[in-house]
Amino acid sequence: MMTASTRIDFIYLSEEDMIRAGVTDMPACVDCMEEMFGLLYHGDYRMAGPNSDSHGAAISFPENSPFPDMPKPTADRRFMAMPAYLGGSFRTAGMKWYGSNIANRDKGLPRSILTFVLNDADTGAPLAFMSANLLSAYRTGAIPGVGARHLARKDSRIVGVMGPGVMAKTTLAAFIAACPLIDTVKVKGRGQKSLDSFISWLKATYPQVTTIQIVDTIEEVVRGSDLVTYCNSGAVGDPSTYPMVKREWVSPGTFLAMPALCNIDDAMQAADVRKVVDNTGLYEAWFEELPKPAHVHVPIIGVKFMDMIAEGTMTHAQLEDIGKIVAGEAPGRLNDDEIIIMSVGGMPVEDVAWGTVVYRNAIEKGIGVPLNLWDEPVLR
Repeated sequence: MMTASTRIDFIYLSEEDMIRAGVTDMPACVDCMEEMFGLLYHGDYRMAGPNSDSHGAAISFPENSPFPDMPKPTADRRFMAMPAYLGGSFRTAGMKWYGSNIANRDKGLPRSILTFVLNDADTGAPLAFMSANLLSAYRTGAIPGVGARHLARKDSRIVGVMGPGVMAKTTLAAFIAACPLIDTVKVKGRGQKSLDSFISWLKATYPQVTTIQIVDTIEEVVRGSDLVTYCNSGAVGDPSTYPMVKREWVSPGTFLAMPALCNIDDAMQAADVRKVVDNTGLYEAWFEELPKPAHVHVPIIGVKFMDMIAEGTMTHAQLEDIGKIVAGEAPGRLNDDEIIIMSVGGMPVEDVAWGTVVYRNAIEKGIGVPLNLWDEPVLR
């Protein structure tokens, strides 16, 4: 009687392998994230936590520890596991493992160093172990692109960017994928090095952008822009210090996609400003897990929306879900004058979706280093 092989092989994909397998193909990534949102809305996914919508589980460090070798709680100092399952055409599970410390920049390293494991959803066997900085950056940037596809004006030309780092590059790439008439970018940064890097990348990658302006204030980022994104890093704990959006700066018809620290003034809180999130359940999970007000602890604007609902300054019905819009069960942009702000929180189902596509590309093209887990397991 024949028995199935117990051998388990998987592939290792370095950052260079990931590039060769298409991880930086932003138009394809936007399409992938749009497909993911449809599955998310219909419930064909699982994440961690009691409501299966958790961002992940993080290790943080105390201010004062009796153990001298324990890491110090410097800015963005954490380890996080972000697991998920995604159905549909994907039918895979995976986990991004996230190590982060803003002080890495002093060592010439990225703030976050990420890896991703993709698994067979039936057996649980590993399919791939991947370098994940680019995977994470492109799937994060693609989410504002999906938002812009459904919620930005089609004639959008001017983009305002705060924080000219990796997230700004991928968000702008996704905006251009969704709104190909973009020809003007305004950017605010803290340091000349990051500005020079962003501008060099922009000129080399998107020659259609014929006007690039360095601006000095957040107001200049927002005022007169068709699309706005805040992609900055900074200290968490005092929402009054988070970068603000004031209604008086915002032109009619502006779409704002916020994947980083953000706050809004009272006028932006008004009901005629549409408020969209990437997954309502994600923010409900955060709100359950966090002390109140939750925006103190997670600086994403969607968490502020949850605080507003709890305070009675916004109703739950006013919170819109991009998945419902993508699924065609709620309207996208209704007119050219609507102001729409979208929160981008980041979800492990995004890593599973894009990681699966890149993995399948790699298998098809013979990219990656084959590794063996075992021929036969010693323990069964």
